[in-house]
Amino acid sequence: METAVKRLYEGLFLVDSGLAAAGWQQVNDLIEKVLHRAEADIVSLRKWDERKLAYPVDGSSRGAYLLAYFHCQPGRVPDIERDVQLSEQILRVLILRTDRMNQSLMDKPTPAMLNVGPAPEVAPVEAQVEPESLPEEELEEETSAAECEPSATD
Repeated sequence: METAVKRLYEGLFLVDSGLAAAGWQQVNDLIEKVLHRAEADIVSLRKWDERKLAYPVDGSSRGAYLLAYFHCQPGRVPDIERDVQLSEQILRVLILRTDRMNQSLMDKPTPAMLNVGPAPEVAPVEAQVEPESLPEEELEEETSAAECEPSATD
C-alpha cells in the first residue's frame, strides 16, 4: 500500500463581490467545503483583496479574492478545480504548488490588511512651452542640442 505525500499549495479564489458583501463567513465556509471535499488540510484562509476586474467574469465587474494555503495530495488538486468550475459562487481559482513557503511568508499582510486606499491624485502635467516663447539663449541651446544628436540616416 502506497502512502501519498501531501504537498503545500497556495490557492487564490475569486468570488463575486456581491456574495462577499453579503457575508465573509458564507464565502469562507464555501471555500472550506471545497477544500475539505478534496481532503485538504487548511493552513491559512483569509481575504486577499477586493478589486475591479479587468474584464467581466460571469457578469461580475468586481471581485473579492481569498488566499488559502493548504496541504493536499497532488492527485486531489484537479478535484478542487472541478468543484470550483461546478460552483456558481466561485468564479475562478488559481492553485500553485509552493513547497518552499514558510509560515512567516504566509503571515505577511495582504492588501486588504494594509487597507490601501485609492491612489493619490497626480498633479496635472504642465503645458509644453512653445520654442518661440523661450528666451533667445535657451532657444540656441535647444537648437544646438538637437544638432548634436545623430540622425537615423547617419
